[in-house]
Parts: sequence; structure tokens; C-alpha cells
Amino acid sequence: MTVENRFAQITRDPHLSPKQKSNFLALEAEASLPYVEVSEAVAEAKAQGVICDMFEGNAPFKPRYVLPDYAKFLKNGSEYLELSPAQDLDEALNALTIIYHHVPSVTNIPVYLGQLDDILLPFCQDLAPETIYRKLKLFWIMLDRTLPDAFMHVNIGPTDNIVCRTILRVDAELKQIAPNLTFMYDPEITPDELLQVAASNICECSKPHIANYPLHANSFDEKGFGIVSCYNSLPLAGGANTLVRLNLKEVALKASSLGDFFSRVLPHYCQLTYELIEARAKFLHQESNFFNSFLVNEGLIEESRFAPMFGIYGMAEAVNILQGSPEFNEESIDKPSSHYGHNSAANELGHKISKALDAIVKSTPVKYGYNGLALLHSQGGISIDKDVTPGVRIPYGTEPNPIAHIQALAEHHQYYTSGISDILTIDETVKANPQAMMQLCKGALNLGFREFTANVASNDLVRVTGYMIKLSDIASFKAKGSRTNTTWLGAEAAQNTKILERQPRVVAHEQSPAYAAD
Repeated sequence: MTVENRFAQITRDPHLSPKQKSNFLALEAEASLPYVEVSEAVAEAKAQGVICDMFEGNAPFKPRYVLPDYAKFLKNGSEYLELSPAQDLDEALNALTIIYHHVPSVTNIPVYLGQLDDILLPFCQDLAPETIYRKLKLFWIMLDRTLPDAFMHVNIGPTDNIVCRTILRVDAELKQIAPNLTFMYDPEITPDELLQVAASNICECSKPHIANYPLHANSFDEKGFGIVSCYNSLPLAGGANTLVRLNLKEVALKASSLGDFFSRVLPHYCQLTYELIEARAKFLHQESNFFNSFLVNEGLIEESRFAPMFGIYGMAEAVNILQGSPEFNEESIDKPSSHYGHNSAANELGHKISKALDAIVKSTPVKYGYNGLALLHSQGGISIDKDVTPGVRIPYGTEPNPIAHIQALAEHHQYYTSGISDILTIDETVKANPQAMMQLCKGALNLGFREFTANVASNDLVRVTGYMIKLSDIASFKAKGSRTNTTWLGAEAAQNTKILERQPRVVAHEQSPAYAAD
């Protein structure tokens, strides 16, 4: 199909709003630009599906993820935006509403909205709890209606405070897909009663993520970090300049043996991944002029705090291929298995691959990185992926019980500094016993999980790769479209990646690249 025909198809699509059409037309225009210069080997690896640039654009003119220092913004105001320092909660919320529309990302909507309890708490000291509740509820509704993208992400915790508790209350009541939400948990700081509120929220609306705060904090410097988009951890006042991912399934298929995989094939394709990372980062940092923006000039971000994300996916398939294991299916779940997620030898091979990747990423310098390095990332998949499992996850539909699930994957988490997430799907009976959700969460974090994430089988609001969708929206999407930018991603993912086949388990025994027409 010609570019002109694709333009015409987008403009006539009855299910897209005018703004959604504008976004897709812009993506098509970006895709028509010449690609950044890469070698024939990189181009071939991309064409074969071994390396993927996440469809960020042929000439990247903005970082993938941007994490401004919003506390500094509220304290100082902005000359560019003609805003004085915020003096009260109304002015703080108004200022944030304004700046969010000036923070770019791969989705054109900000993926990081800040550590909201920390930055808003100073403006709440003299306000009654119900006043704070009314203002934050209106703010929450505004975010979902004006920035309708489930990759937009708020952080709260680990301290116990009125803003944190109010956001949890509002989020459980409204059950919106946006914003995404992470609750930071620190066993030395966070009371169990507050953790129970967050766990009970998961039972109600499958949010929030619960993050292992000490593990994340120890991976970054004193300036801090944020969790953005799906579940990605990145330096505060910085971000990710690009994300390039490596398909481990395809890498394994090119290996003649297990030894060949580790000694030759994996290092070779990691080298090609780095070549693509460097080419894309070079264009952004040297030619796009992004780092001349007001966000840099006013000290809200620093160029040196941006890092490439070295993503991987297809770990499950890679392990099964390297072991010579036959295909696994749902009927095999409760039988002895040699497959990834169900067998200790298979799981240990997966851990060995993650350790090898960690060693490569920590020893390979990049020109534009965080302390001169990229950050390893377990990439959660995109909507066009077929017959390959996101990150290091266990294939959908074959998950073991939640405890075995956690035990199988916990060792991976130490390696993936810029994010890793495993989505447990829990039977709806947990709603009658939300304490079980909290205990499962604490167990996972104690074993080394960076992030605890769960869906409850009967909830309308569910996670896809890490972002939220409503199943009711998916059901009506083909007929009516959707006002939210991520419903169509979820619909495509449901068709291609089998996300709706996740196995609900009893606790006692667990985005898209381009326009696609119908």
C-alpha cells in the first residue's frame, strides 16, 4: 500500500477521532523519512525480526521517555511557560496540567507525571482531607479525559501520607485506565496497613503496580528515579533516549548448540543491537536539537541523565529451543514438564542467559548513556508480536500457580535495572481475602521481585504488557472505536499475543507501532 493510500485510509477511518487521526498521520510521516545510517548487518537483523527499534521513528527527534524534575518546576516556576512558583494546591495542579502538555515521549503524551505525593504534599498542609480528595479526584478525571493514554504514569509512596492515601482512594473509585500507577514499597518505611490498601486496590481495579523501592533506589544515584510508561525505571531529571530490543527466540534459532549461543550468536546480535542504539542516540543528541529545549535550559532534565534501554524478549521460547523442548500447551500445565517456568533446569538456563546479558550491558560503553552505559530491560511486548512471549515471562495460558510462578522468575529481577514485570492473574476469590494478595506481594518482593503486578480474573480493568485496558472497551472497539489511545493496542494485542489466555490461579495454590486497518 502506498503512503498516499495509507493517509487516505487513516483520514476516512470511522473509529478514530480527529486527534487520533492526526497522531497516526504524523507517525506515517515520520516513517517516510530516511532511516538513520546503519550497517547492512543491522538492517538485515531488523528485517529478520532479530532486532526491533520499537517503531520510534526513522529519525528520532525526541527521547522515548522523559522524566522532568517536577518538584523543581513547582518551586521555581517556568520562564518559558510564563508561570510563577506554585503557592497552593490549586496553583500546583494547574501548573502540572500545563507542563504535561509540553513533555514529549514516544506516544506524544507524557509517560511520567511525577512522584505526586512528594511534590504535592507541601501544598496540602492546611487543607481538610475532603478538600484534598475533591481536588485530586477532579485532577484524576482531567488526566484521563485530556491525556487518554494508559502509558502515562504516576508514582506514590513509600511514605504514609494524605496525598498517597487519597490517590489510592480516588483510583479505586474511578477505575480509569489512565493514569497508570506505581506504589513504592519499603519495608523499613511503609506500614503494612498502607500496603494492604494498595493490595486491596489491586483486587478492585488491578492497580497499582507495587515496586520494591529499596531495590530500585539502590540502582540509581541520590537524584533519584521514576517508574514510567508500563513499568520502566529510569533516572529522574533524565529518561531513555531510545529503546532497542533483541528477540531471544530468533537468536536461539540461529545457534547450532547451547555453547554456540553463548559464545558466538548472542554476543554477535548484542553487538548489532548496540550499533543500532548508537545510531539512533547519535541522531537524537547531535542532530535533532531536542536538548536545546526549555526543559534542559530550565534545569528540569539533564542530557547526561538519559540512557538507552537494551531490551530483550522471547526468553521462554529461547530456553525451550535451546533445550530442544517440544511446544507447551495448557493441557500440560499440571504434568511434569521440561519447559521454561515449569522445570528447574529450564529456569536456571533462563537465569544464565539473563546473567550473560547483564555482563554484556554492564561492560559495553555507549556515547550517550547513564554513567556511560545502557540499561538492561525486560521488554513487555508490543501488540504485533506473534508466537513470542514478552520479556522473561512465562507464556500466556501456561502459567503455574502464583507461588511457583514467582519462584521461577525471581532471580531474573536483579539484572533488569530499567524494568521487569511479570503479571500474575489471580482468581476472583481473592476479593474475599485481600490479605492473601498482600502476602503474595510481600513474598515476591522478599524474593527479589522489582515489581509486583497482578490482574484479578473478574475485573473489567486489566493489564496488557503493563498498561491498562477495559475488557468492555475491547468488546465494543470494532463497532464504536474508543476515546482512549491505547484501547486499539489492547484489541490488537488480544488478537495477536494471547493476553486474554492468561491462567487465573487461586493464591493458595497467580502499545503499538503503527496504524493497522481492520
